[in-house]
Amino acid sequence: DAWQVVTVAAVCTALVVVMLWLTGWLPKRMGFDRADTIAIQFCGTKKSLATGLPMATVLFAGSQVGLIVLPLMIFHQVQLIVCSWLATRYGRRADAEGAAAAS
Repeated sequence: DAWQVVTVAAVCTALVVVMLWLTGWLPKRMGFDRADTIAIQFCGTKKSLATGLPMATVLFAGSQVGLIVLPLMIFHQVQLIVCSWLATRYGRRADAEGAAAAS
């Protein structure tokens, strides 16, 4: 029912946020510079629908594939939304730092 979909969306959102936080925090602690940290953060959290859907159709035959893939589809959409927000934030921060350095 609808609450199950909301629960799956909440779990997917929490998973994306935790992984983005972890892949942002850990490289900083390991001594990576800002550019490498951003690259690790974006590349380390990307598991896309393009790789998951074919694997699911091979592993799970029949009409149940749609229900099995639904969390992956929700995760992918949340990931796109959160990462686009994060990229905009990083871009604004870089613009501000560039303007400060120029003046």
